[in-house]
Parts: sequence; structure tokens; C-alpha cells
Amino acid sequence: MSSVGASWMRAPYPALVVDAAGAVVEANTRAAVLFPRATRGAWLEDVAPRWLTEAHRRAVADGTDSLGHVGGEHGEWSLEAYPTTGSDGHVVWWLVDDTDRLLAERALRSEQERTAFLADASSRLLASLNTERCMEVTVELAAEYLADAAVLVAPATGKRHPLATGTGGRVTHHSLRIDPAMVPGLAEALQGFPPVPSRWIDPAALPGWAVPEGFAGPVGSVVVTPLPGHGVSAGALILLRRSDQAVFDASEEVFARVFAARAGAALSAARLYGEQTGITATLMAELLPPALRQVHGVEFAGGYRASKDSERVGGDFYDVHPGAGTDQETLAVLGDVCGKGLEAAVLTGKIRNTLHALLPLAGDHGHLLRLLNGALLTSRHTRFATLVLASVRRRGSATHLRLTSAGHPAPLIVRNDGTVELADTSGTLIGALPEVRSSTTHLTLRPGETCLLYTDGVTEAHGGPLGDTMFGESRLRAALAECAGMPAEAVVERVQMLVSQWLDDNRHDDIAVMAITAARTAHLTAVDGHTAGRYTA
Repeated sequence: MSSVGASWMRAPYPALVVDAAGAVVEANTRAAVLFPRATRGAWLEDVAPRWLTEAHRRAVADGTDSLGHVGGEHGEWSLEAYPTTGSDGHVVWWLVDDTDRLLAERALRSEQERTAFLADASSRLLASLNTERCMEVTVELAAEYLADAAVLVAPATGKRHPLATGTGGRVTHHSLRIDPAMVPGLAEALQGFPPVPSRWIDPAALPGWAVPEGFAGPVGSVVVTPLPGHGVSAGALILLRRSDQAVFDASEEVFARVFAARAGAALSAARLYGEQTGITATLMAELLPPALRQVHGVEFAGGYRASKDSERVGGDFYDVHPGAGTDQETLAVLGDVCGKGLEAAVLTGKIRNTLHALLPLAGDHGHLLRLLNGALLTSRHTRFATLVLASVRRRGSATHLRLTSAGHPAPLIVRNDGTVELADTSGTLIGALPEVRSSTTHLTLRPGETCLLYTDGVTEAHGGPLGDTMFGESRLRAALAECAGMPAEAVVERVQMLVSQWLDDNRHDDIAVMAITAARTAHLTAVDGHTAGRYTA
């Protein structure tokens, strides 16, 4: 090795010459920086890390060709060692500082893991629009990947804050009256302001509610970060680590904020969906057809099916407005608004409300229809509607009806002998022309006989073997002939079943039917207005 001379000493890489016994023969300048005690004659095991000492023994025993290069840690460095055997049997160890590459690889792996975590977190957070479930997922992910425990504080509802706490895979929900000011930075985070650095938060000062039940060991480090929502804060996230765990560094705090941004967006979407669902449910309750019942000894039954199975409301509707007493007429209405879906349902709601306001004028169907037509013409809606009015009154064993059609299919009358008659009424539709005309017919139902009101969704239902044939009025008449003497509810169920079978899975319009049946058994109204009597027709 002496022939290498001064140039070897100035080599750009650290180099050690070690003899077969493991003693240092020579160390160049850079090796001396790495191993200050590597002087001539020193034993390698006393000056170098164990991995290099063991590699030297294998190189001597098996030869350097079979060994290849080795690597390991030495202090703050990460080194790779390449052996070369000299002619005198000594082994030259060339050392390469690989610290920067390993740090870069670790940083890359860390970013890859964080990216994969965020992708998984996004999928799990967006998998549900239930607010409580979204809070649970946020806490589960935070406690599993970011900290030892997590507390999610939602914006106050009244004087209480909904909380979700999690540790060890267990999440619990609470609703507590808390003072956010007791946790440094929490009040600001709930308003969407930037987080307070963890080094400014004293873990020992945390209130009891901020430490999840079952948290093992004292709190060593705390991070509070906001959950940004859509324009307003979705809450705040408190992350806790035990005292035996590493404190949050700046990089982890930034990563926690990135996760919190995704969780906040998901929580905000879930809350918005919940609010809209509540509003929709309230509106639906007003737009859906009512449940019908027996009124003053007359049976009323209805059935409704929207044009799409995914929708609950549409343009068909029916209502029954009982008279104030047994001697007063009950007004039944069935109608069809042009169009489908929510827009038609909105106009349906307006027509129903207007008709309810016009009930005192129901004694004159023509006048009522003219007033309704005027109300629709002055509204911003451009849709029109057809409907049929039925004023019903029971006198003794007979039930008397006044029927008026406004552009709507005339009702069908089912007699006890199976005969099906078409009510003699017609008129113009509502909401399209300045003037409306209509004709009213009077008829009588004997006990067991039925008057069926229906929309054109029944007769125009396309089905059959090829799916292109309308159900038609003749099939409806034939079906009703088989319903002679049946209760109103059974008539409606029979018509709905036959139309559904005819349709199969074909597209269809809104479908509504209402049966008015003169009951065979009349029920007298008692003093309380509910108790059934025993009068039999």
C-alpha cells in the first residue's frame, strides 16, 4: 500500500486498510474524520461500527469477491463499504457516504405513505353523508395514523358542543357544555383561524373532557387544528400523544392540517346534506297524498305511484276534505299537473292549498274552478292541470255525488251487478285559458257501489307482451267489473296491481287512483268524533 503514497491519503472517499487479523494498517484523511481512533495498529472492532468489523471477518474468511458491498449506520451517517484485497492480503475498505440518498428515500416513502393515507381517508370520509358517521371516521383515522387519541369538537348546537372522542379503535359520542377557551387555540380553531403551535399548548392544563376515557399515560403533546368547511368552520380536531411518544414536529402539524382540511370538507358536506334532507322531508310531508279513511259512512281510499321509483312526489294528487258534520258534503279532489318530478309537485302543492282555501265555495263546482283557474293564470308557473271534483253526502242508505271534470278523464261508476258506467261530466283544463267551462253530473251510489277517480297514468300505462300497448279504458272497465261490491281499499289495490303487472319495468307517467265507496256498514260518529257506531245499511 505504500506505493499509493500521498494521492491515496487525499482520495475523495474515506478508505481504511485493515490486515487479516483486524488491525488498522492505514486510514486516509477522510477516514480519520469518520473514525478518529483509527490509527495504525488499532483494532478495527474498537474504532469502527460492528457491521463493518463483521464484514471484514467475512471478507478475510470468504474473500471479497463473494462478499460484495455492505452498509450500515455510523453516528449520524449512513455508509456503504466496498472491500478490495491487496497483494499483501490486506483489505482496503472504501467507504461511501450514503446519508443524503437514504434521507431522500425515507422522505419519499413518508410522502408516499401520507399520500396513500390521504387517498384512503378521502374515500372513507366521503363514503357516508351521515354526520355522526363522518365524525367517527375522522376520529378513527386521526387516532390511528396521526396521534394516540383524538377529540373532534363540532360547532355548538344551542349551548352544547357535539364531541367525538377516540383512542385504541373505540369512538364515543358526547354532547357537552364546554368552554373552548380552556384549550389554547380551540376557540380560534372553531372559528376557522390558523392553529396554535403545539409548543404553546401545555398538556397538563387540558380539561378532563379533552382527554378521551381510557387514554393510557399522561399527555405529552397536543395539537389543535381547525376543520375548515364550506364557508364556515366544520369544527376543530384535538390530537394527543402520550408522554413516551415523540412530540409533534412542524411537518406533522402541517400534515395534520392537510388531513383536517379533507375531514372538514366531508363534515361540511354531510351537515349540508342533513339540513337539506330535513327540509326535503318537511316539504315531502306536505306534498305527498294523504292517507284516506272512512268519512261520514263513506269509504275513501287512494293509491299513488310516481313516474320514477327514485322520486316520491310528482304531478298527480288527491285530497279529501270532510264536511263539518254528517249532513255536510265531503269534497274529494283528484288531479294531474302537466309534467313530472319536483317542479310539477310544487304546482300540485299550490293547487291543493288554493282548493283548501276555496272550500267554503265548494257548493258551486263551476265557480270554484273559475277562481282556481284565475289563481293559476296569475302565478309564475306556466304549467296547466286537469282535475275532477266529487262532492259526497250520505243520506240514509244512499250516497249522493256531484261530479265535475275539468279536462280530466270522467270517473267510472261500479254498480253491484258488475256494470261499469261513465260519469256524464266534462270540462276544460285549468291554468291555460282565460275562461273555463265544465258540466256537473249528479248520481247516487247504493251500498257497496264505487266511484273510481283516476289519472291518465292508468289508461296510458304502456306494457303488454311487447311493452308498447296501452292499458286502456276497456281493460280498466273489465278490471272494475270484477270489483263489484268490494271495499274501496280493495278496489284501489286491485287496479294498482293490474297496472303494475301490465307495466312490468317499463317507463310510465305518474299514476293516481281514488275510490269512493258507499259502505255496506255505516259508522255513526259519537260525541268524541271517533267512536264507531253500529248502524248497518
